[in-house]
Amino acid sequence: MGWRRVAGQIGRSVTVWAVSTLTMLLLAGLLPDFRLQSPDGDSATRIAVTAACGAGAFGLLSALLWPVLVRTLLLVPALFLGLLVFFLNGSLLLLALRVNPSGRGEVAPETAVIVAAVMSAVASATGGALAVRDDDAYRRRLLRLAGRRRRAALPCASTPGLVCVQLDGVGHDVLTAAVRDGLMPTVARWLAADGVIPPTHRLTAWRTDWSSQTGASQLGILHGSTWDVPAFRWYEKERGEVMVCNRPASAAELQRRATVRTGEAGLLAVDGASRGNLFSGGAGEQALVLSIATRRRGRENRSRAGYFAYFSDPANAVRTALSFFAEIGREIGQSTRARFAGTHPRVGRGGLYPFVRAFATVVERDVVVAAVMGDLLAGRTAVYADLVAYDEVAHHSGPDSRDARQVLKRLDRSLALIEKAAEHAPRPYRLVVLSDHGQSPGETFRSRYGLTLADLVRAGSGLPVPRGAGRTPSGAEARAAVRAALGRGDGVPVAGEDGSEPVVLASGNLGLVSFPDVPHRMTKEEIDARHPALLPTLANHPGIGFLLVRSAEHDGVVLGPCGTEIPLAELDERPGPLARFGPGAVDAVRRTHAFPHTADIMVNSWHDPATGQIHAFEEQIGSHGGLGGAQSRPFLLSPLPLSMPGEDGEALTGAERVHGVLRRWLGELNGPEVPLDADPEPRAA
Repeated sequence: MGWRRVAGQIGRSVTVWAVSTLTMLLLAGLLPDFRLQSPDGDSATRIAVTAACGAGAFGLLSALLWPVLVRTLLLVPALFLGLLVFFLNGSLLLLALRVNPSGRGEVAPETAVIVAAVMSAVASATGGALAVRDDDAYRRRLLRLAGRRRRAALPCASTPGLVCVQLDGVGHDVLTAAVRDGLMPTVARWLAADGVIPPTHRLTAWRTDWSSQTGASQLGILHGSTWDVPAFRWYEKERGEVMVCNRPASAAELQRRATVRTGEAGLLAVDGASRGNLFSGGAGEQALVLSIATRRRGRENRSRAGYFAYFSDPANAVRTALSFFAEIGREIGQSTRARFAGTHPRVGRGGLYPFVRAFATVVERDVVVAAVMGDLLAGRTAVYADLVAYDEVAHHSGPDSRDARQVLKRLDRSLALIEKAAEHAPRPYRLVVLSDHGQSPGETFRSRYGLTLADLVRAGSGLPVPRGAGRTPSGAEARAAVRAALGRGDGVPVAGEDGSEPVVLASGNLGLVSFPDVPHRMTKEEIDARHPALLPTLANHPGIGFLLVRSAEHDGVVLGPCGTEIPLAELDERPGPLARFGPGAVDAVRRTHAFPHTADIMVNSWHDPATGQIHAFEEQIGSHGGLGGAQSRPFLLSPLPLSMPGEDGEALTGAERVHGVLRRWLGELNGPEVPLDADPEPRAA
């Protein structure tokens, strides 16, 4: 009932006002520089009225002025933002006491900062405690915001819109297990896992390229091209730079290259919104999109605008802040339990990681989900959003760990919120949920063998190896391999004068070795001439599955243990070490070999087909980036009214194919007369 809703809102406001009044009275009794009475003294009633008027004035000024101040803070560096908030809060309290109709109340400026901070915290905590679990109130606030946007916009279409939510790093098998175990009731209902109601969605697995990571997959999904993205990070010789997919400058350059290659603006070019992604997809509405973060800030582009749009609502700030600190405590407790239980494998989870995890699992999730709900209620045609929570936790806890499975439960609640928001939207929506890759478990390469891939490359190149790594069994094996390759009985060779420090980069269990002083991609023959022990040392190491190098004789060859050397043209007949990596491995390796920026040596770790385990070259016990295990098998969950993703049961291979499927679905929903190419000016929300 409407009157009940109004009564509830009035009740919450009165409660917050009463608690704020009591807080002001308590602070006035504790702080010597804060008074609510005249020097001659006042009655208790007069003091209470003064406190009530002061608290009310402070609350009213905060409600009226805070959104304006938040918008202004977009131009303030984050380093000074916290201090400025305290200063502005104190200024609002001074103003509130000055306009207090009771004529009482004095506070020193330095004390005003303390009083304002405590009162704001208490008022926010009280309001948040009353509404923190009230999802209906949460949706109503977004509905009002979206309603204001709709009145200023053109009437939206009556045809269905498409909203795509990416659950970063959730593999197909992880999703099905979570549904089976009751962790994701919303997804289970869509798939009719209980067999009682008919399904509304279908679940499809698809296969990534060799580079099974967000940069390549999301670029392919949103912009239709994964060309020349060999890994998450790689070295480009002509530029002398390392490209990293989650760096703003690199993301902007990759998006530019994809747009030039395809000649299209992107999947979201027509009335689209991109939320929390690495790339824009050509969307006109963008928030928390990495590829626009390097542009000059202005009214149409603010890299942090999405956060401020969300936190300008104090209830949102409290809701997220409480969950943020709870998540930090949860991570500390879980990591402590794993350490005392002797869980293996395990990686370090100290330092800033608890805060990084809390940001990914709480702040980013809440801001992105709120933005998507607002987009639905505003009637946008296409929305694509990325939720990174599971991927972050699974890297450090493992993809099948209890910690990661708890994150799936919370992501399922986020999907339920988006689904309910669609019920209030001015047009129908088709909700697609997908992932960009999975994750494969396993002990790290360094933990298993006592040295990093860079140490192994240095040993094979005759360069000094850190003393600690050299003393490990694997370090001794590397030295023995070098001696055997060179036919020497003792000693470790020293690199020749023409040698240079190799650039060794890791993307999960995919390693890339480049020699920056050679302007072209080196051949096997050139590598052998410079470092005759390097390729045998790598190929024969038990933690490495195979190598890819260019060959002057065969164009490209795959190297494996015991002298295995197979030209790319012969891999179909004898896949050799690629056989254990499953279907599609041969095609993926061939395609990557054709990229202009493929490294001199591409290294893929060992893989156990029986367990799906790999050895990451990074410090992650759940990883992705190369071939092997569940990392290459993400999922696509689509509504039944949309056409089948593949024709006649054909498997989807590569993010570019997924892009084509999503474009086809947009055409089905909006009709063939609706263009899917445009280049609107992006604007931050």
